Amino acid sequence: MRRHPLVALLLVYTLVIELLAPASAAPVAPPAPSASSGATSLPKGVRFVTTVEGISEYRLDNGLRVLLIPDDSVQNVTVNITYLVGSRHERYGETGMAHLLEHMLFKGSRRHPHIPDELSEHGAHSNATTWLDRTNYFETVEATEANLRWALEMEADRMVTSFVAKADLDKEMTVVRNEFESGENSPGDIMVERALETAFLWHNYGHPTIGARSDIENVPIENLQQFYRTWYQPDNAVLAVAGRFDVAFALRTVAESFGPIPRPSRVLPAIYTREPAQDGEREIVLRRVGESQDLATLYHVPAGSHVDFAPIDVFMQLMAEAPTGRLYKALVDARKATSVGGYTYQLHDPGVAIFSAEMRAGAPMEPARAALLETVEEGVRKAPVTPDEVERAKSNLLKHLELSLNNTEHVGKDLSEWQAMGDWRLLFLYRDNLRKVTAADVQRVATQYFRPSNRTLAQFIPTKAPERVEIPESPDVRKLVEGYKGEAAVVAGEKFDASPENIEKHLTRVRTPGGIKLALLPKKTRGRAVHVNLTLHFGTLAALKGKETIGELTAAMLLRGTRKHTRQQLKDSFDRLKARVSVGGDATSVTISIETLRDNLADVLRLVAEVLRDPSFPPDELEQMRQEELVGLEQSKTDPQALASNLLSRHLNPYPAGDPRHVSTPDEELAELAHVQVADLAAFHAAFYGASDGSGAAVGDFEAPAFTKLVEEVLGGWKSPSAYARIPSELFAVSPLEKVIETPDKENAVYLAGLKTAMSSADPDYGALILGNYVLGGGFLNSRLATRLRQELGVSYGVGSSFSAEPLDKVARFGVYAIYAPQNADKVRQNVRAVLEKAFKDGFTEKEIEAARNGLLQSRQVERAKDSSLVSRLAAYEHVGRTMKWDETLERSMRSLTAAQVLAAMRRYIDLTQLNVVTAGDFQGKKKGR
Repeated sequence: MRRHPLVALLLVYTLVIELLAPASAAPVAPPAPSASSGATSLPKGVRFVTTVEGISEYRLDNGLRVLLIPDDSVQNVTVNITYLVGSRHERYGETGMAHLLEHMLFKGSRRHPHIPDELSEHGAHSNATTWLDRTNYFETVEATEANLRWALEMEADRMVTSFVAKADLDKEMTVVRNEFESGENSPGDIMVERALETAFLWHNYGHPTIGARSDIENVPIENLQQFYRTWYQPDNAVLAVAGRFDVAFALRTVAESFGPIPRPSRVLPAIYTREPAQDGEREIVLRRVGESQDLATLYHVPAGSHVDFAPIDVFMQLMAEAPTGRLYKALVDARKATSVGGYTYQLHDPGVAIFSAEMRAGAPMEPARAALLETVEEGVRKAPVTPDEVERAKSNLLKHLELSLNNTEHVGKDLSEWQAMGDWRLLFLYRDNLRKVTAADVQRVATQYFRPSNRTLAQFIPTKAPERVEIPESPDVRKLVEGYKGEAAVVAGEKFDASPENIEKHLTRVRTPGGIKLALLPKKTRGRAVHVNLTLHFGTLAALKGKETIGELTAAMLLRGTRKHTRQQLKDSFDRLKARVSVGGDATSVTISIETLRDNLADVLRLVAEVLRDPSFPPDELEQMRQEELVGLEQSKTDPQALASNLLSRHLNPYPAGDPRHVSTPDEELAELAHVQVADLAAFHAAFYGASDGSGAAVGDFEAPAFTKLVEEVLGGWKSPSAYARIPSELFAVSPLEKVIETPDKENAVYLAGLKTAMSSADPDYGALILGNYVLGGGFLNSRLATRLRQELGVSYGVGSSFSAEPLDKVARFGVYAIYAPQNADKVRQNVRAVLEKAFKDGFTEKEIEAARNGLLQSRQVERAKDSSLVSRLAAYEHVGRTMKWDETLERSMRSLTAAQVLAAMRRYIDLTQLNVVTAGDFQGKKKGR
């Protein structure tokens, strides 16, 4: 179940909350400092507030709240600052201002005038988001004192001295408008947006955080500056530092950076609008070009801090989860819809719970609508929820929550959501409440909140007596969290240096008797987490002819049932074992990714082996998957990005039909999908699947000998009936292509350009191409393409370039992308071309190369320090016979590259005369003024 909307438009944004008064409880004694800190006292102006499960809160005299989440088992540190302001605090004519301001804070501040450059130079993984109750900014960097000091000083500086200048607004406004336009391409997203506007008559939760186009285009700079001065202050912010750092150093640096900022004298504006109880159904109808149909029904629910929210989440889970959710069975199993969803807006003020359903174009909507409303509003009254349903839903929710607590970077950022509700400790209170939920609790909230009169239907039906659902007031969060202690802190991990040399030093490489090559990196991790990635390879080019669709569906069906366990039983078992398991593949291989805990690893691997070896391919599950795939394919036939990407890929990879590397058109895929049967999948599995040729990796808290023995136990002796031979990538000589695709009624257009060249990632010049691309368009907002099209012209929200190469074949890919409003097509095309031609004519400066080198090398180090990324890299390296020595050699070569060497290498391998360009959008419609 997704807590935030399926709407991509709304996922990007955020909102605000009034400042809570300081806790009235007497402060408890601070925790003992870490052994590494060497400190016994707090810096001047800093006081300790509380600690819960390894997270400690401090308060500066100016009101800034500081959360420290130390974790020596990672090699990165994340700085996340949350401002308790978002679209909820915007006034008439100023919708979208919180999000617009979020963009403006990347334009520079007094001591940090070039923030995008600095982020790239420090190799930061950085972004910012705005939502209904908060705005946050974060950067994850390699864990050095210099990096941490820079991040804290930069955030302190832009808190109060950001430029927020008219010249920058004029450019960034058009970027944000392009972001707005990109959201307008999805009818399903807009449908939910319209439903929220209808559900909330007065509260700003009914306004999309991106804002109205007219407000984005016309907001006065003076209003934006005043908004910034009001809300961006230390007493309205929460700073989180998560990862590897010295506690004493962090507190001292926070005090030095943020302490001099005075507590403001202003009083924050009171936000007092409360949505009245809904007194009847409301309904909206949206009519736009599209290839599928959607339904959504919204219900008002209490604030995220309310005790009822946990049973509401359980109700949403047991209703919409596949495959045993009540809504799933009533609509998907009954062939009335291709998919269903359920998610909640867990917010500071009362929010909403949303159920959704999707159908193919032309399918009758009324049966789906009737089944949706009947199941949600009447089903639990006729057949009350059962303890088994509740336990299954709780198990799933708790699994994801507890696994997330093992990832310090995620914790540091995710606390923004809970702080926006009133206090970060609400995360643990919610978890505690979730564990206590009973079937009676779920039954009560289901009948209390999910009623017709609380639903978004724009109809008036007279009743003999008032029928209104009263939503409880938001709780007093201070009282909820006062004195809260939580449970024992998550088990800490060990310090580990994620350099290529150290990783290689600690790796154990083995080959099981059955033929699987493994790279094993045992180390102590936070929460005793372990990640596993395993790929089985099979088949030859000749044997796999005509089987690409069957191969993809075979892999996709593996988790939908075995001969011993149904789909739901598998899901329940993985939930009980606290394991996230995903399976994907094609006609040539299948890959399994696992995240679990040390104590459960053996049971998880045994169950995964059963999934791989003994699938049952249930016919009803295949039909459900077929319908889901058909909807996606039909949607792609009008989506600009999907159409442009498909055409460019087919042009650069003209493999004949039947070849497993063939790129099918949407119509070809639709035709192939219609004919696949269960017998085809079973036959493919029987003919090709096996562990004769496999490669994988494990990173985390496990014992290498025991793991190797276990892999051999569950997969050894399972041989593929078919021989395996790697299918290489090929380089084709193609004529340059320039193609325009018309997509009527789509507000956002896409520019895609690309070519292939003869290079492998083992070639000496590979590092130069990676570095050159980073300057050109692969870095952050300071890359040349982003600087020109986004920062200077303001015509594209998303623009950049990419370069990659195969490890074993001399096939590399260079690409450029941009999204934009259709009326800016000529400007985008001309300026992309101008940026590319100037770079290949004049090259780069030594300063650009040095900054890019520093940023790129740190970025690679940050990525290696993430176990989920490292395990995938190690598994891929095992398949191609590569060690971490390759990373060491590549990065050493990049350290010595000059600007002239980078330019020479780019000229050798990238010929701009061979660039293929595809654009897609409603170009004719904009010419006609549609």
